[in-house]
Amino acid sequence: MTDIKIFDRWSVQGIEVLDPGLKNYIGLTPRIVPRTHGKHAKKQFHKSNLNIVERLMNKIFVPGHKGKRHFFTSGQCVGKTGTVMILVKKAFTTIEEKTKKNPIEVLVRAIENAALTEEITSFQVGGIMARKAVISSPQRRVDLALRLIVQGAYQKSHGKKGFSQTLAEEILAAYNHDSQNSLAVKERERIEREAAGAR
Repeated sequence: MTDIKIFDRWSVQGIEVLDPGLKNYIGLTPRIVPRTHGKHAKKQFHKSNLNIVERLMNKIFVPGHKGKRHFFTSGQCVGKTGTVMILVKKAFTTIEEKTKKNPIEVLVRAIENAALTEEITSFQVGGIMARKAVISSPQRRVDLALRLIVQGAYQKSHGKKGFSQTLAEEILAAYNHDSQNSLAVKERERIEREAAGAR
């Protein structure tokens, strides 16, 4: 049987998720075009059935979103599936050239390094707001890691570098656990530090 490859270039065979908590939540289903057009949208935990490259592409559609507002405008990104595919292909080609490794595997390792394990929730006790550390659910860990990787790349792309280049740099920095150059890893460390103080 022919090996089905992402974008007909990169295979997902032999790629393992090393973080046991994320094993069932990082989808590595082989697809030539990672686009399901919302096929799983009505099923519970539908995002876990999507290929991880498709989930990355879905985050690129709204990269400026941060909290309850748009930190950067991302109106020019919405709805252009072909454009997003080209950007991701270019980023993966850059990663492959720099590391001589499968970019899908590099992306999976970057998500594992950027996926926070603890965060803080606020609740009211009497008249004051209390903060408490809580363990993040696996699906939320993957969601936040992807969101932070895309936001880090998008924020850096407002200059001379294009988005595909900054996306490749952000994924590589997260892969190397470089908190100086990766917004995702830096945010993970900050949130987990705050959570440790709120235990």
